[in-house]
Amino acid sequence: MNAKTRIARLSVLSNSLLIIMKIIVGFISGSVSIISEAIHSSMDLVAAVIAFFSVKVSDTPPDSRHPYGHGKVENISGVIEAILIFIAAALIIFEAVRKLLGEEIVLDKIWIGSLVMLVSAGINTYVSRRLYKVAHETKSVALEADALHLKTDVYTSIGVAVGLALILLTGIKWLDPVVAILVALFIIKESYTLLKRAFTPLLDTAWNENEIEDLERKLNKLEVNYHSLRTRVAGNYRFIDIHVEVPKEETVGDAHKYCDEIENELMSTYENLNVTIHVEPK
Repeated sequence: MNAKTRIARLSVLSNSLLIIMKIIVGFISGSVSIISEAIHSSMDLVAAVIAFFSVKVSDTPPDSRHPYGHGKVENISGVIEAILIFIAAALIIFEAVRKLLGEEIVLDKIWIGSLVMLVSAGINTYVSRRLYKVAHETKSVALEADALHLKTDVYTSIGVAVGLALILLTGIKWLDPVVAILVALFIIKESYTLLKRAFTPLLDTAWNENEIEDLERKLNKLEVNYHSLRTRVAGNYRFIDIHVEVPKEETVGDAHKYCDEIENELMSTYENLNVTIHVEPK
């Protein structure tokens, strides 16, 4: 089991534990903000399961039906996760508004809820940092999306804990659904960021400007005469399509060796890179 799969499995296990804790405490205390966090964590669990399977599929070698690999599975996973976050936020707002519009707000043992939220924030801080580390090392969109899920959970858990503490101090019970709505609005913002990040590469988007500039500097350093440079991203895989000029008197063997040298240099710089070179005489 590789690092990506191990960390994805840890996310599944931690989310399962937190859901159980939040549901139990939510019903004991009657807090809609805690219930909203349980819903949020449930979506996190679904997202973690999706990420777990997507990283396994994305690392599958290319085959006859998918000659360019399975990298975009991670982007599809990210889009699904973003939609799930948005659904979770909508459910939270619906329940909170229902409380504000007249349903009696009955709260009990609030201090337990506040404690559970702080424990949740601590666990998710640890897991999300590990997820981000592996995501950046492996260029995994699915793991980065999962880490973003847990990062939002950290902020929202702290927000709920603070809200419950204020209720204990002031006795103002309507703060509970208000905090839940604020949590939901924050979640919606994060879901939009994730959706944009995951969906864009599905359209075969080029590398970002900084990455392309870095690539061009690398090619110039290698003294490559080129044109028609194209790049694209699929999950944690990168693709380069380039036309390279070689002296017309060179043999096919010499041209092939020259292209191999370019390809090897680029692949030593960029991980999971696929290079296609079209040779043109000059």
